[in-house]
Amino acid sequence: MDNLLSIITFLPLVAAVILALFLRGDDAAAQRNAKWTALAATSVTFLFSLLILAQFDAADTGFQMVEQADWIMGMQYKMGVDGISVLFVMLTTFLMPITIAACWGVKTRVKEYMIAFLLLETLMLGVFMALDLVLFYLFFEGGLIPMFLIIGIWGGKERIYAAFKFFLYTFFGSVLMLVAMVFMFVEAGTTDIPTLMHHAFGSDNFAILGITIVGGAQTLMFLAFFASFAVKMPMWPVHTWLPDAHVQAPTAGSVVLAAVLLKMGGYGFLRFSLPMFPIGVDVMATFILWISVIAIVYASLVALVQEDMKKLIAYSSVAHMGYVTAGIFSLNQQGIDGAIFQMISHGFVSAALFLIVGVIYDRMHTREISAYGGLVNRMPAYAAIFMLFTMANVGLPGTSGFVGEFLTLVGMFKANTWVALVATSGVILSAAYALWLYRRVVFGEMLKESLKGITDMDTREKAIFAPLIIMTLLLGVYPSLVIDLISPSVTALLETYHAAVPDMGMVVATH
Repeated sequence: MDNLLSIITFLPLVAAVILALFLRGDDAAAQRNAKWTALAATSVTFLFSLLILAQFDAADTGFQMVEQADWIMGMQYKMGVDGISVLFVMLTTFLMPITIAACWGVKTRVKEYMIAFLLLETLMLGVFMALDLVLFYLFFEGGLIPMFLIIGIWGGKERIYAAFKFFLYTFFGSVLMLVAMVFMFVEAGTTDIPTLMHHAFGSDNFAILGITIVGGAQTLMFLAFFASFAVKMPMWPVHTWLPDAHVQAPTAGSVVLAAVLLKMGGYGFLRFSLPMFPIGVDVMATFILWISVIAIVYASLVALVQEDMKKLIAYSSVAHMGYVTAGIFSLNQQGIDGAIFQMISHGFVSAALFLIVGVIYDRMHTREISAYGGLVNRMPAYAAIFMLFTMANVGLPGTSGFVGEFLTLVGMFKANTWVALVATSGVILSAAYALWLYRRVVFGEMLKESLKGITDMDTREKAIFAPLIIMTLLLGVYPSLVIDLISPSVTALLETYHAAVPDMGMVVATH
């Protein structure tokens, strides 16, 4: 099918425009129509995206299904996917119908709520498919707007503070990236990403104010892009916007934020940092490994003392993204394979955990851990699903969480034994905070009178979790579904990196 990527990218936007122009009123019928329109649009987008997998050739390490047209000022509208980006596209289209289905209880400005999520899907898909620097930046920054509105309009009591904090952190982080992009265009004469991936930017040392910049322009450009991607992940110590955003965001907003938006940072490191600034990566890799494992331990310890369920899961996400950045900057096959797998797995598991919080929040209107206890007595189906995703979050073998953590730890061990040793403590700490949360919410006697009328999950809620359960278990027992798709592209990426940095002394592992 011609223009498949553009169809998938802009189909949600078309649905958003239809809602904006043709749906009138805010009565029950209009609200129902808005929800069904959004669900239909996201579901059709997912079905179309399956055609990408059907046509995708994992052995081809280049960009596939490329679409290209003249745009503005000599720049191109250019879209394509490779083994690194294709699974992020699939993750996005897979999760959006689930997210919309989780919005069914929303009763305030429903049409606008659905439009915001449809617009957000288009912008997220554009990030993973754009092959032009300017196009990527527009999609990357554009995603801030609908997420800002979702938090600021439909969030909790402190939603305005959280929304502005989210926007300002991520926007200011990207300003430096924009400056670096201008420099890249001036030097290379193009904004074409595949061309820039093979352009040798200057790496000669020079001094600024008496300080020698090892790696020269490449190191400075790496740091400029790092400022944006580190905030997006988010990495320690620029992570503080995330817990506030999660706590204040509505459930569906938290799902998209954790499952997809955080992955843009990791994707950016793989698409831009490693191939375009290999000398800068070489200079900064050890430092990033260490701040990644600090994030793992620090965020896990902070999660242990949280009293708000969403905040605990938010800090858990910071810790898990620490494994991702450590895996990427291990700069070997196992580490990067594990980092990508961890991002895909975390997309399913974190989405499920925030939906799990949403189930009881809809019933009790509180996220305080102390408000619960003994839910297994009244909600056995809920307790079983909660247990499964708790185990996946811990990294139990047989779940997708284990594969990603194991591979990243292997990659870390090959790169730096001490880093791997510290990171391994995060496995123990994650078990501590996840099981402690489960124990306080689910087990024990139901002593609180307010809980004694609580009802178990209904059919719609169980249906929402079914695809997440299937993917978490399927990838846990058959990880080759992901590994076989990404490994050839990761191998090619590492070969390009090591050709530019030949003295690293590492061997690219092959399967």
